[in-house]
Amino acid sequence: MKKTVAAALAAAVVVGTSATTFAAANPFSDVPAGHWAYQSVAKLAAEGVIEGYGDGTYRGDRNITRYEMAQMVAKAMAKNPTGASKADLDRLAAEFRDELDALGVRVAELEKYADKVVWQGKIEYTYKNHRTDNVWADQRKRHHSTSEHTRVKQDDWIFRFEPIAYVNDHWTLRARIDAHVDLSRDTNSSFELVRGWAQGDYDNFQIKVGRQPLYTNEDGILWDTEYTGGEITFGKLANGLRATIYGGRLKANKVGGSIRNSGSWNGRQDGVSAHDRWAAASGVLGNDSESQVGTRNDPTSFVAVNVQYDPGAKGIFGGLGYYYLKDDDFKYFNSTIDGERYPNYFYSKNGKTDKAQIVSANIGWRLGKAQVWGAYAKNSKADYENKSWQALVRYGDLYGGGNQSTKKGQWAVWAGYKYLGSNASFNAIQWDDAYAGTKGFVAGASWAPMDRIVLIGKYFKGKYIEGPGDAERLFGRVEFFF
Repeated sequence: MKKTVAAALAAAVVVGTSATTFAAANPFSDVPAGHWAYQSVAKLAAEGVIEGYGDGTYRGDRNITRYEMAQMVAKAMAKNPTGASKADLDRLAAEFRDELDALGVRVAELEKYADKVVWQGKIEYTYKNHRTDNVWADQRKRHHSTSEHTRVKQDDWIFRFEPIAYVNDHWTLRARIDAHVDLSRDTNSSFELVRGWAQGDYDNFQIKVGRQPLYTNEDGILWDTEYTGGEITFGKLANGLRATIYGGRLKANKVGGSIRNSGSWNGRQDGVSAHDRWAAASGVLGNDSESQVGTRNDPTSFVAVNVQYDPGAKGIFGGLGYYYLKDDDFKYFNSTIDGERYPNYFYSKNGKTDKAQIVSANIGWRLGKAQVWGAYAKNSKADYENKSWQALVRYGDLYGGGNQSTKKGQWAVWAGYKYLGSNASFNAIQWDDAYAGTKGFVAGASWAPMDRIVLIGKYFKGKYIEGPGDAERLFGRVEFFF
């Protein structure tokens, strides 16, 4: 679509004062002083938004290309407009987003001048169908099983807002607000502030303070959650060498020592309550409905350091991580009998440690869209299910999901093996394919049929790490980004 230069003069509103109060010599010979557009053309020229042609003419009666219009929009945006001009600037930036990208102008950088708050987010539909065997364990690690299976189907919508408020050239305020709709039960939750943090971005380091995302370089086998605290990253945030230091607290329900189907893991993964089975199997805790592992109300102390090197499009990449946690849930059960707390023998053999100490490593090789990658982590303080690892082969440019920049036609496929020990993978990506406490094969694919719309499918087939029991999951998701 072409627009005339005369119509494009609407851009004059974004560069400040009214044309009726502006006075400057008009540099163009074909726009005389009596012309209806004289004041606007002179103002745009003085502001550097338009330049005209080498022969000193403006040629305002000709059609211009979208690329030429985008050049004018970019120059106008660079003036840091305020006031009523913001609405016009927003519309111009949206209309000419692709052309601005081609010019190397980061629209996200320009939008912070158009409006202090940028609203983005996604609507996500998820279908899950997973089956696990009914197996549980008592404190002496005797596994009990029946011929029954637990099969859970879920139809879930998530409506997510992720606003960004620009404070100045370096600092932003960011948040995530979620609401869930369970279509299988026709229930919904109210909007919840899941995350909220301040972020400072500088040339060679980044600072975050508040309730923020926690997703580290093991690609999900340890963390896919949030924590409250602060972190600072030194080095390259994209390609290159970087190091991140973390410190803060995790919510009480994020961490708890256990093995598969011995406590809170059952309720979290299988969709059924575990405390009745636990009471029957243990012979110790009675019928106390609080008798689950890892459900106390105290948060987890958390410090960590993470180092990663990634050269970019091709070559070897990898990194290391260290995580130190302290929580009574590693040491005791939640409930008491006659005032006495019982040791958690599903974490350590003597039930005497309240700490976790995890060391991780990852390494991979990339050539274009092809990638071979693996990660390993071990908790030296735990005696059961104390390690996690995964090995994957990937191809494509849409691994794991999309975002606001996803383009039509992007896709990816992957396959591999996952081993997620419950006492290492405390809050990993365990809702999509492999569960905590299981091991097995995974496969998946993602595809964008249109801009900012993504289809994802995953499949997991495996077994319990401790004791008998099979597990299986089919996962599907549709994401709409805005």
